[in-house]
Amino acid sequence: MRHVRRSPRSRRSVAAIVVGALLLVVGGGIAAYFGVRTSLDGNMERIDAFADVDPATRPSAPPVKGPTAPMNILVLGSDSRISAGDPTVWEAGAQRTDAIMLVHIAADRQTAAVISIPRDSWVPIPGYGEAKINAAFSFGGPPLMIHTVESLTGVRIDHFALTDFESFTTLTDSLDGVEITVPAAAGGSVRQAMTGEEALLFARERYSLANGDFGRVQRQQAWMRAILAKVSEDRTDLLKMSSFLGAVTNAVTVDEGFTFDTMQDLAISVRNISGDDITFMTAPYAGTDRSADGQSIVVLDRATFDPLMEAVAKDELPSFLEANPDGMDVLPAVVQ
Repeated sequence: MRHVRRSPRSRRSVAAIVVGALLLVVGGGIAAYFGVRTSLDGNMERIDAFADVDPATRPSAPPVKGPTAPMNILVLGSDSRISAGDPTVWEAGAQRTDAIMLVHIAADRQTAAVISIPRDSWVPIPGYGEAKINAAFSFGGPPLMIHTVESLTGVRIDHFALTDFESFTTLTDSLDGVEITVPAAAGGSVRQAMTGEEALLFARERYSLANGDFGRVQRQQAWMRAILAKVSEDRTDLLKMSSFLGAVTNAVTVDEGFTFDTMQDLAISVRNISGDDITFMTAPYAGTDRSADGQSIVVLDRATFDPLMEAVAKDELPSFLEANPDGMDVLPAVVQ
Protein backbone atom coordinates (compact mmCIF):
# COMPACT_ATOMS: atom_id res chain seq x y z
CA MET A 1 0.00 0.00 0.00
CA ARG A 2 1.57 3.28 -1.07
CA HIS A 3 1.74 6.09 1.48
CA VAL A 4 0.87 9.32 -0.28
CA ARG A 5 1.17 12.28 2.03
CA ARG A 6 2.15 12.76 5.61
CA SER A 7 2.11 15.85 7.75
CA PRO A 8 5.68 17.09 8.26
CA ARG A 9 5.23 16.99 12.02
CA SER A 10 4.80 13.84 14.10
CA ARG A 11 1.08 13.13 14.09
CA ARG A 12 -0.95 10.95 16.41
CA SER A 13 -1.36 7.50 14.93
CA VAL A 14 -5.15 7.65 15.16
CA ALA A 15 -8.10 8.72 13.08
CA ALA A 16 -10.86 10.59 14.77
CA ILE A 17 -14.54 10.47 13.99
CA VAL A 18 -16.52 8.64 11.36
CA VAL A 19 -15.99 10.86 8.34
CA GLY A 20 -19.56 10.59 7.16
CA ALA A 21 -20.80 11.89 10.49
CA LEU A 22 -18.28 14.73 10.38
CA LEU A 23 -19.48 15.82 6.95
CA LEU A 24 -23.10 15.76 8.03
CA VAL A 25 -22.24 17.87 11.04
CA VAL A 26 -20.28 20.38 9.00
CA GLY A 27 -23.07 20.58 6.46
CA GLY A 28 -25.50 21.32 9.25
CA GLY A 29 -24.42 24.92 9.50
CA ILE A 30 -20.70 25.34 10.16
CA ALA A 31 -19.34 24.90 6.64
CA ALA A 32 -17.93 28.41 6.92
CA TYR A 33 -15.09 26.99 8.98
CA PHE A 34 -13.68 25.50 5.81
CA GLY A 35 -12.46 29.02 5.12
CA VAL A 36 -9.41 28.11 7.19
CA ARG A 37 -8.68 25.42 4.68
CA THR A 38 -4.90 25.65 4.83
CA SER A 39 -4.65 24.62 8.47
CA LEU A 40 -7.50 22.09 8.40
CA ASP A 41 -6.38 20.44 5.17
CA GLY A 42 -2.81 20.31 6.43
CA ASN A 43 -3.99 18.40 9.49
CA MET A 44 -5.38 15.48 7.50
CA GLU A 45 -3.42 12.44 6.39
CA ARG A 46 -4.28 10.61 3.17
CA ILE A 47 -3.47 7.16 1.81
CA ASP A 48 -3.92 5.54 -1.58
CA ALA A 49 -6.53 3.08 -0.32
CA PHE A 50 -7.79 2.14 -3.80
CA ALA A 51 -4.35 1.57 -5.36
CA ASP A 52 -4.62 -2.22 -5.59
CA VAL A 53 -8.38 -2.55 -6.13
CA ASP A 54 -8.92 -4.08 -9.58
CA PRO A 55 -11.39 -1.87 -11.50
CA ALA A 56 -12.76 -4.96 -13.27
CA THR A 57 -14.02 -6.37 -9.96
CA ARG A 58 -15.84 -3.25 -8.80
CA PRO A 59 -19.60 -2.55 -8.90
CA SER A 60 -20.70 -0.10 -11.56
CA ALA A 61 -20.42 3.57 -10.74
CA PRO A 62 -23.67 5.59 -10.72
CA PRO A 63 -24.37 7.32 -14.03
CA VAL A 64 -24.54 10.71 -12.32
CA LYS A 65 -21.29 12.25 -11.10
CA GLY A 66 -20.48 15.12 -8.79
CA PRO A 67 -22.54 16.68 -5.98
CA THR A 68 -25.83 15.17 -7.22
CA ALA A 69 -24.58 11.57 -7.02
CA PRO A 70 -25.04 9.30 -4.00
CA MET A 71 -21.91 8.74 -1.94
CA ASN A 72 -20.75 5.66 -0.02
CA ILE A 73 -17.91 5.87 2.49
CA LEU A 74 -16.36 2.77 4.06
CA VAL A 75 -15.25 3.52 7.62
CA LEU A 76 -13.10 1.21 9.73
CA GLY A 77 -12.69 1.65 13.46
CA SER A 78 -10.58 -0.05 16.09
CA ASP A 79 -9.71 0.04 19.77
CA SER A 80 -6.12 -0.56 18.75
CA ARG A 81 -4.27 2.54 17.64
CA ILE A 82 -1.82 0.63 15.45
CA SER A 83 -4.56 -1.04 13.45
CA ALA A 84 -6.53 2.11 12.77
CA GLY A 85 -3.87 4.76 12.75
CA ASP A 86 -0.70 5.49 10.84
CA PRO A 87 -1.02 3.41 7.65
CA THR A 88 2.73 3.20 7.23
CA VAL A 89 2.93 0.80 10.19
CA TRP A 90 0.35 -1.62 8.83
CA GLU A 91 1.70 -5.17 8.62
CA ALA A 92 0.03 -8.15 6.99
CA GLY A 93 -1.55 -10.40 9.58
CA ALA A 94 -0.96 -7.96 12.44
CA GLN A 95 -4.22 -6.01 12.61
CA ARG A 96 -7.97 -6.49 12.42
CA THR A 97 -10.75 -3.96 12.66
CA ASP A 98 -13.28 -3.79 15.48
CA ALA A 99 -15.87 -1.70 13.63
CA ILE A 100 -16.90 -1.73 9.96
CA MET A 101 -19.40 0.88 8.84
CA LEU A 102 -20.89 1.82 5.50
CA VAL A 103 -21.95 5.46 5.41
CA HIS A 104 -24.48 6.14 2.66
CA ILE A 105 -25.41 9.70 1.68
CA ALA A 106 -28.41 9.90 -0.65
CA ALA A 107 -28.18 11.73 -3.95
CA ASP A 108 -30.94 14.15 -2.96
CA ARG A 109 -28.90 15.03 0.18
CA GLN A 110 -32.01 14.72 2.34
CA THR A 111 -31.10 11.51 4.19
CA ALA A 112 -28.09 9.46 5.23
CA ALA A 113 -27.45 6.09 6.87
CA VAL A 114 -24.69 4.46 8.89
CA ILE A 115 -24.83 0.67 8.50
CA SER A 116 -22.56 -1.37 10.78
CA ILE A 117 -21.42 -4.77 9.52
CA PRO A 118 -20.58 -7.07 12.47
CA ARG A 119 -16.84 -7.65 12.57
CA ASP A 120 -17.28 -11.43 12.96
CA SER A 121 -19.52 -11.78 9.90
CA TRP A 122 -18.49 -14.93 8.00
CA VAL A 123 -18.02 -13.86 4.39
CA PRO A 124 -16.00 -14.68 1.26
CA ILE A 125 -12.71 -12.76 1.17
CA PRO A 126 -11.37 -12.60 -2.39
CA GLY A 127 -8.30 -14.79 -2.70
CA TYR A 128 -8.58 -16.23 0.81
CA GLY A 129 -11.86 -18.15 0.99
CA GLU A 130 -14.35 -17.65 3.78
CA ALA A 131 -13.33 -15.87 6.99
CA LYS A 132 -14.43 -13.21 9.41
CA ILE A 133 -14.85 -9.95 7.51
CA ASN A 134 -12.42 -8.09 9.74
CA ALA A 135 -9.68 -10.49 8.63
CA ALA A 136 -9.71 -8.82 5.20
CA PHE A 137 -7.83 -5.85 6.66
CA SER A 138 -5.35 -8.18 8.28
CA PHE A 139 -4.77 -10.08 5.03
CA GLY A 140 -4.51 -7.17 2.64
CA GLY A 141 -5.08 -3.79 4.24
CA PRO A 142 -7.56 -1.18 2.93
CA PRO A 143 -7.60 -2.40 -0.71
CA LEU A 144 -8.65 -5.93 0.23
CA MET A 145 -11.21 -4.63 2.73
CA ILE A 146 -12.72 -2.41 0.04
CA HIS A 147 -12.76 -5.33 -2.43
CA THR A 148 -14.36 -7.61 0.18
CA VAL A 149 -17.11 -5.16 1.11
CA GLU A 150 -17.88 -4.30 -2.51
CA SER A 151 -18.07 -8.01 -3.42
CA LEU A 152 -20.29 -8.73 -0.43
CA THR A 153 -22.70 -5.82 -0.84
CA GLY A 154 -22.65 -4.88 -4.51
CA VAL A 155 -22.22 -1.28 -3.32
CA ARG A 156 -19.46 0.79 -4.90
CA ILE A 157 -17.27 2.47 -2.30
CA ASP A 158 -16.44 6.08 -3.17
CA HIS A 159 -14.21 6.92 -0.21
CA PHE A 160 -12.43 5.24 2.67
CA ALA A 161 -11.55 6.30 6.21
CA LEU A 162 -9.72 4.89 9.22
CA THR A 163 -11.01 5.73 12.69
CA ASP A 164 -10.19 4.93 16.28
CA PHE A 165 -12.89 5.00 18.94
CA GLU A 166 -10.35 6.09 21.53
CA SER A 167 -10.09 9.34 19.58
CA PHE A 168 -13.76 9.97 20.34
CA THR A 169 -12.64 10.88 23.86
CA THR A 170 -10.81 13.94 22.54
CA LEU A 171 -13.72 14.90 20.30
CA THR A 172 -16.20 14.46 23.13
CA ASP A 173 -14.15 16.54 25.52
CA SER A 174 -13.73 19.27 22.89
CA LEU A 175 -17.53 19.58 23.10
CA ASP A 176 -17.47 19.58 26.93
CA GLY A 177 -19.06 16.14 26.98
CA VAL A 178 -22.16 14.58 25.44
CA GLU A 179 -25.47 13.15 26.64
CA ILE A 180 -26.47 9.55 25.83
CA THR A 181 -29.93 8.19 26.60
CA VAL A 182 -29.72 5.04 28.73
CA PRO A 183 -32.20 2.97 30.77
CA ALA A 184 -33.04 4.44 34.19
CA ALA A 185 -32.69 2.27 37.30
CA ALA A 186 -36.34 2.87 38.22
CA GLY A 187 -37.57 2.20 34.70
CA GLY A 188 -37.88 4.40 31.67
CA SER A 189 -34.82 6.27 30.43
CA VAL A 190 -32.53 9.10 31.37
CA ARG A 191 -30.10 11.33 29.46
CA GLN A 192 -26.72 10.68 31.01
CA ALA A 193 -23.95 13.25 30.67
CA MET A 194 -20.60 11.63 29.85
CA THR A 195 -17.04 12.82 29.49
CA GLY A 196 -14.93 11.36 26.73
CA GLU A 197 -13.45 8.71 29.01
CA GLU A 198 -16.87 7.75 30.37
CA ALA A 199 -18.31 7.48 26.88
CA LEU A 200 -15.36 5.31 25.81
CA LEU A 201 -15.99 2.89 28.68
CA PHE A 202 -19.68 2.86 27.76
CA ALA A 203 -18.91 2.05 24.10
CA ARG A 204 -16.31 -0.62 24.89
CA GLU A 205 -18.51 -2.70 27.20
CA ARG A 206 -19.90 -5.92 25.78
CA TYR A 207 -19.53 -8.75 28.29
CA SER A 208 -22.34 -7.50 30.54
CA LEU A 209 -24.69 -6.91 27.61
CA ALA A 210 -27.36 -9.48 26.79
CA ASN A 211 -26.62 -9.12 23.08
CA GLY A 212 -22.82 -8.91 23.39
CA ASP A 213 -21.03 -7.46 20.38
CA PHE A 214 -24.32 -6.44 18.79
CA GLY A 215 -25.02 -4.28 21.82
CA ARG A 216 -21.52 -2.87 21.61
CA VAL A 217 -22.17 -1.81 18.03
CA GLN A 218 -25.30 0.03 19.13
CA ARG A 219 -23.41 1.76 21.91
CA GLN A 220 -20.80 2.97 19.41
CA GLN A 221 -23.57 4.29 17.20
CA ALA A 222 -25.28 5.95 20.16
CA TRP A 223 -22.05 7.77 20.95
CA MET A 224 -21.79 8.95 17.35
CA ARG A 225 -25.40 10.12 17.48
CA ALA A 226 -24.70 12.01 20.71
CA ILE A 227 -21.72 13.79 19.16
CA LEU A 228 -23.89 14.81 16.22
CA ALA A 229 -26.57 16.14 18.56
CA LYS A 230 -24.06 18.12 20.63
CA VAL A 231 -22.46 19.70 17.58
CA SER A 232 -25.89 20.64 16.28
CA GLU A 233 -26.68 22.31 19.61
CA ASP A 234 -23.36 24.14 19.85
CA ARG A 235 -22.82 25.09 16.21
CA THR A 236 -23.03 28.81 16.99
CA ASP A 237 -20.23 28.55 19.57
CA LEU A 238 -17.36 29.54 17.29
CA LEU A 239 -14.58 28.69 19.72
CA LYS A 240 -15.97 25.24 20.49
CA MET A 241 -16.62 24.41 16.84
CA SER A 242 -13.15 25.53 15.86
CA SER A 243 -11.69 23.26 18.54
CA PHE A 244 -13.89 20.37 17.41
CA LEU A 245 -13.01 20.63 13.71
CA GLY A 246 -9.36 21.03 14.56
CA ALA A 247 -9.46 17.83 16.63
CA VAL A 248 -11.21 15.93 13.84
CA THR A 249 -8.96 16.99 10.98
CA ASN A 250 -5.86 16.60 13.12
CA ALA A 251 -6.54 12.88 13.44
CA VAL A 252 -8.51 11.71 10.40
CA THR A 253 -6.96 9.48 7.74
CA VAL A 254 -8.81 9.21 4.41
CA ASP A 255 -8.17 8.07 0.85
CA GLU A 256 -6.23 10.48 -1.32
CA GLY A 257 -9.24 11.06 -3.58
CA PHE A 258 -11.21 12.51 -0.68
CA THR A 259 -9.84 15.96 -1.34
CA PHE A 260 -10.57 19.05 0.68
CA ASP A 261 -12.65 20.46 -2.18
CA THR A 262 -14.69 17.24 -2.29
CA MET A 263 -15.32 17.47 1.44
CA GLN A 264 -16.31 21.12 1.20
CA ASP A 265 -18.73 20.49 -1.69
CA LEU A 266 -20.26 17.56 0.16
CA ALA A 267 -20.57 19.53 3.39
CA ILE A 268 -22.44 22.30 1.62
CA SER A 269 -24.70 19.85 -0.20
CA VAL A 270 -25.80 18.13 3.04
CA ARG A 271 -26.38 21.31 5.01
CA ASN A 272 -30.12 20.57 5.36
CA ILE A 273 -29.69 17.11 6.85
CA SER A 274 -30.44 16.96 10.58
CA GLY A 275 -29.77 14.22 13.10
CA ASP A 276 -33.31 12.92 12.60
CA ASP A 277 -32.52 12.33 8.93
CA ILE A 278 -29.68 9.90 9.72
CA THR A 279 -30.50 6.22 10.18
CA PHE A 280 -28.10 4.17 12.31
CA MET A 281 -28.52 0.42 11.89
CA THR A 282 -26.76 -2.95 12.00
CA ALA A 283 -26.66 -5.17 8.92
CA PRO A 284 -29.28 -7.97 9.18
CA TYR A 285 -27.92 -11.12 10.78
CA ALA A 286 -29.43 -14.56 11.44
CA GLY A 287 -27.46 -15.20 14.63
CA THR A 288 -24.14 -16.65 15.71
CA ASP A 289 -22.52 -20.00 14.94
CA ARG A 290 -19.19 -21.79 14.76
CA SER A 291 -17.01 -22.06 11.69
CA ALA A 292 -15.57 -25.41 10.62
CA ASP A 293 -12.35 -24.56 12.44
CA GLY A 294 -14.16 -23.59 15.65
CA GLN A 295 -14.31 -19.79 15.43
CA SER A 296 -17.29 -17.91 16.84
CA ILE A 297 -18.91 -16.18 13.86
CA VAL A 298 -21.89 -14.05 12.88
CA VAL A 299 -24.14 -15.41 10.15
CA LEU A 300 -25.59 -12.66 7.99
CA ASP A 301 -29.25 -12.95 7.03
CA ARG A 302 -28.64 -12.84 3.30
CA ALA A 303 -32.38 -13.00 2.53
CA THR A 304 -32.69 -9.56 4.16
CA PHE A 305 -29.11 -8.31 3.82
CA ASP A 306 -28.94 -8.62 0.03
CA PRO A 307 -32.14 -6.61 -0.73
CA LEU A 308 -31.02 -3.98 1.79
CA MET A 309 -27.68 -3.55 0.06
CA GLU A 310 -29.35 -3.51 -3.32
CA ALA A 311 -31.44 -0.59 -2.05
CA VAL A 312 -28.25 1.18 -0.97
CA ALA A 313 -26.63 0.55 -4.36
CA LYS A 314 -29.71 1.91 -6.14
CA ASP A 315 -29.99 4.85 -3.71
CA GLU A 316 -33.47 3.73 -2.66
CA LEU A 317 -32.79 3.11 1.04
CA PRO A 318 -35.50 5.31 2.67
CA SER A 319 -38.32 3.79 0.63
CA PHE A 320 -36.94 0.29 1.19
CA LEU A 321 -36.80 0.75 4.98
CA GLU A 322 -40.30 2.17 5.01
CA ALA A 323 -41.62 -0.83 3.05
CA ASN A 324 -39.60 -3.40 5.01
CA PRO A 325 -39.50 -2.39 8.70
CA ASP A 326 -39.40 -5.98 9.97
CA GLY A 327 -36.00 -7.56 10.40
CA MET A 328 -34.18 -4.21 10.35
CA ASP A 329 -31.93 -3.64 13.37
CA VAL A 330 -32.28 0.14 13.59
CA LEU A 331 -30.67 1.95 16.53
CA PRO A 332 -33.37 2.58 19.16
CA ALA A 333 -33.81 5.82 21.08
CA VAL A 334 -32.54 4.10 24.24
CA VAL A 335 -29.55 1.72 24.19
CA GLN A 336 -28.87 -0.92 26.84
